[in-house]
Amino acid sequence: MTKSKILFVFYLPSGGMETLNRQRCKALQNYDIECHLLYLQNGTGMQNISLIPTYVTNTDAEIKKILSKNFDAIFVSSDMYMLKRIRDLGYKGKLIYEIQGLGSVKTAEKILTQAVPFVVNYSNGILYPKTSHLMRLMDTLYPSTPKHCFHNCFDSKEFGYRSITRMSYPIIGWIGRLELNKNWDEYLMFAMRFIKQKPNTKFWMFIDDTLGNHHEKVRFNKLLNRYKLTNAVVVHANVPHKQMADYLSIIGDSGGFLLSTSKVEGFGYAVVEAMSCKCPVLTSDSDGVKAFITHNITGKFYKNENIGSAVLQGIELIDNLELRNNIIYHALNHLSFFDLETYANEFIKILK
Repeated sequence: MTKSKILFVFYLPSGGMETLNRQRCKALQNYDIECHLLYLQNGTGMQNISLIPTYVTNTDAEIKKILSKNFDAIFVSSDMYMLKRIRDLGYKGKLIYEIQGLGSVKTAEKILTQAVPFVVNYSNGILYPKTSHLMRLMDTLYPSTPKHCFHNCFDSKEFGYRSITRMSYPIIGWIGRLELNKNWDEYLMFAMRFIKQKPNTKFWMFIDDTLGNHHEKVRFNKLLNRYKLTNAVVVHANVPHKQMADYLSIIGDSGGFLLSTSKVEGFGYAVVEAMSCKCPVLTSDSDGVKAFITHNITGKFYKNENIGSAVLQGIELIDNLELRNNIIYHALNHLSFFDLETYANEFIKILK
């Protein structure tokens, strides 16, 4: 294949989308594909990006200038209006609409229904991860649009376990934004119930505090006080991605785990990252995580919106060392399904 040049477009560098863009650029560069990133606004994830040409702008004139760099293909994530905008600015090449975490199933259905005329009229196809609710919606809403469906990639060589320090108490981690779909209030409710069973537990929350609305932040502080958790919960804001491997390794070594409370995930990078750091995961059944969590084999599920179920599963994950060690072992082995090479080979099929 001759050298290709592609552009990935998204709203802002944050969360799983920022991780995916960085990791796939690395995967594709190994195959002589030059990758560029365009974000419409700034975000905390900019601190993670190096060695990738990255643009931050939302003005037509500047975007038109970027498009003049002759990209063989452009991938636009989530932003349906951007498809028309890119065509209106004169781009004639391959334009692919990419679907990643669109929130709840209801929200995803609403967005993907609205996107139909944009995708059909302006794009050459759709890319999305192997997530059952997305696969179902694609078949229903886009019967004749060319579709490409495969798992996102994860670089376990770059992001993995590090032996740092052993805490004398178990830590239960949580990663996300203070927004409804991430279901952070369920984590606080869990903490309130769990600490009654294991009083010396600490709860570490990793959040991007530049995102999420003011109302949610106020509600968060109120609940912290109401549940008497101000001494047990530690908030880590805007941690650079590279440092997260340290934190997740510490959580795993403490005898604790990562708790994921999301209502729906398209993929769920936080879960994969924890698995790669020997930090076991207890998660809600949020669809996308089924790609890597099998109950009591590579992680644990709790019954959605059932805190009692989550607490019981969490106690077992800390106390049953044989089960815990088996989960850590199988989780690490399972990561090979998401390696960079597999992703690059699937991706090249789209370009061809």
